[in-house]
Amino acid sequence: MQLINLKKNQSGFTLVEIAIVLVIIGLLLGGVLKGKEMIKSAKVKKTVKMADELRAATMTFYDKYGAYPGDENNANIPSNVAHNGNGNGFISYEERYMVFEDLMNAGFISGSYDGEKNLPRHAFGGNVAIYWTTDLDAPADHYIVMWGLPWDAAMEIDMKYDDGKEKTGSIRSSEEYAESSGPIGYIIWAL
Repeated sequence: MQLINLKKNQSGFTLVEIAIVLVIIGLLLGGVLKGKEMIKSAKVKKTVKMADELRAATMTFYDKYGAYPGDENNANIPSNVAHNGNGNGFISYEERYMVFEDLMNAGFISGSYDGEKNLPRHAFGGNVAIYWTTDLDAPADHYIVMWGLPWDAAMEIDMKYDDGKEKTGSIRSSEEYAESSGPIGYIIWAL
């Protein structure tokens, strides 16, 4: 029986080869992380754009019809609306679904809203509504309300478009901007 010396036939990776592999892995991880950050940034911009468009649509509706969407109580404003509000001059919490039915039927927003149960969703997947509130110690006014924003997205929006503080300004949060809090319950954004 003949013994074969296996050590002569074995070879390993050189330090240069290992370094190249580590650099490639680092580049891939960096690309993935940067890609996630770019996606989050795009969603934040889309959420802000949505708020701007809803603000413009609501105020255009008010200018055209003399009443807030959802609150109007005239069957002909706009046409093809199945629901009417109480006409008291404020969009109440109960009228929040009718807002989007009115805006859709007036041609100011796209989508399909029945005035009873469906609300638009922001880029992160949570619901969006518009109504009169004093939540979070805010001055009584109409607000765009967004539920379920990631804490860091809510903080970024507040820092760029307001004072960056959860409990003051025209953008207010129901929770602290902290990683441990997970998604924010909701933010209100002055109309």
